[in-house]
Amino acid sequence: MRIYGMNGSGNCWKAAQILSLTGHAFEWVETVSGAAGTRSPDFLALNPIGKVPVVVLDDGTALRESNAILLHFAEGTPWLPQSGLRRTRVHEWLFFEQYSHEPYIAVARYLKSWLRQPHLHEARLADCATRGAAALDVMEQHLAGQPWLAGEGATIADLALFAYTHRAEEADFDLARWPAVLAWVERVAALPGISVIPPLAEILPRAS
Repeated sequence: MRIYGMNGSGNCWKAAQILSLTGHAFEWVETVSGAAGTRSPDFLALNPIGKVPVVVLDDGTALRESNAILLHFAEGTPWLPQSGLRRTRVHEWLFFEQYSHEPYIAVARYLKSWLRQPHLHEARLADCATRGAAALDVMEQHLAGQPWLAGEGATIADLALFAYTHRAEEADFDLARWPAVLAWVERVAALPGISVIPPLAEILPRAS
């Protein structure tokens, strides 16, 4: 089994993390953006959208979209409730992550700390700051009353939201403003088998 991904990406972290947590061995294939990587003919045959992560199973089947990958490998494990309202709540948070959280916190992190060009994206970053804070407000209100996002015990909902929340400072979100979220980040990070994404300053080449 192989994961095509980018080191430092929260979405790619999700794929590697769920495979590790569910006991699947895999080969990591570091994949760059552009013609030499995600836009190459070989990669586009795996994912016509040209995005990572992609998980390729041993039979050659390609799985795409980070939260779909979480769902696939969590099936039949404690990371995904088998049925009922709690399973629905997991799906709610997965949609929330992709529509109300990741487009703002992850994008702000990318522009500020990955591209290192905040001066070229001031209007976009201002919108990300407002909408990202609103997403963290929703999480804060929810987590103030319970330790995990979808009821008793951690689920893939927690993995999905942890991916970019635990690196939110790289998008200029100070989690001290959201103490329940910060406490939840610490709980998730302390779970057995959980890894954290290294700071981008340790991953990316130094700016010249």
